[in-house]
Amino acid sequence: MKACLQTRTALEKEKSPFSVYQRRSAVQLLTGVFPHLGRRLGHQRNVIGARPNPIKLTAHKWSGTCAKVKCSNDDFRALAERLGPRAPRYPDGETGARTNWIRWQQHIFEDNPAFELVAQQSDFVTIRDKLARPFYRLRPEASADSITFNVLGFANEAIKSYAIFDRLKQEGVIPQRTRFQVSLPTVVAILSGFVLLEDRARAESALDAAMTREVAAIAAAIPHRELAVQWDICLELVGYDGGFPLHLTNILSDSVDRIVRQIALVPEDVEVGVHLCYGDPGHTHIVEPRDTRSCVTFANAIAAGLSRSLDWLHLPIARDWTESKYYEPLADLALPTDTEIYLGLIHLSDGQDGAELRRVIATQFVPQFGIATECGFGRRDPSTIAPLLDLHRHASGAVDLG
Repeated sequence: MKACLQTRTALEKEKSPFSVYQRRSAVQLLTGVFPHLGRRLGHQRNVIGARPNPIKLTAHKWSGTCAKVKCSNDDFRALAERLGPRAPRYPDGETGARTNWIRWQQHIFEDNPAFELVAQQSDFVTIRDKLARPFYRLRPEASADSITFNVLGFANEAIKSYAIFDRLKQEGVIPQRTRFQVSLPTVVAILSGFVLLEDRARAESALDAAMTREVAAIAAAIPHRELAVQWDICLELVGYDGGFPLHLTNILSDSVDRIVRQIALVPEDVEVGVHLCYGDPGHTHIVEPRDTRSCVTFANAIAAGLSRSLDWLHLPIARDWTESKYYEPLADLALPTDTEIYLGLIHLSDGQDGAELRRVIATQFVPQFGIATECGFGRRDPSTIAPLLDLHRHASGAVDLG
């Protein structure tokens, strides 16, 4: 689950620089991955890129890609070299301790006097990696009013990475129109990944307040014209499809209410997008989606609940979806006309031919969309990053970047 990549097509000149696909780069990068990259064929636009979102770079993943890189400087340079203006938003790669999505948030629980460690769990039925995941419970004396969380760290990391991004842009390495993308997990995701089911509701308000402070700090430190924020929606979607226990009474409506509230934290003059995801532990989904129906249901409900713009939506397309039945629900997407749609149909294992097959099927149900990986470039052999970026570039086709 990471940042995405977007690319733009030759027909994009007609609209203003940041409306729909017009005049946007051809690629959107996902955190830990480069999910959205795009091209336009006739009246169809394909973007390859971002983790629904934009692309991420990390030691084991790039918010859009997964690469062993030393710092965000390397990530930004790699994106600029291979994708340039095709990607309207660059994530920083979530390097170092941030390499496994939310796992670096362990510090907010292990140093918190309201919580105690229960177990290190690595035997999840639906999570097919061997990573030990610590779970915490509230101490008996802890009440909802007494729980507090200090700095989560998202703002601090974003501010440090933006300084590199800004310097490289001033040096002419990064295209001037490109925005700096920050990818954030939801509060439900962090709670579900670290706290026992019975204690999540009591801790939610405090963590929500902490995340609110993080978003405010990011928006205060980074120029709004330079900033894009992506919310990674994973465990809510997985839970809706029966793959992970959540503390929500009605998973769809309760999830959407929270997601809409978190999107609203982002100032209206800052771009914001949503990355829908089924996870990628062990390079497998946490639960296998039957088709695109659940993603469409979430996307429509989120869009209907917003009072601000939604700049992009990314949703995953499984590698073996080679029949139209998997894509048919996409015809029911009901999004604002200026929301960019990115389909995560890029898979390195079957290359250009597989991407083109899935693209052709998808165009039966969605007239315009961008293309991307399913979940960024995370946890990937570093030697595969350059070929995957090249695949995004080639799949985006001939793009007028003027």
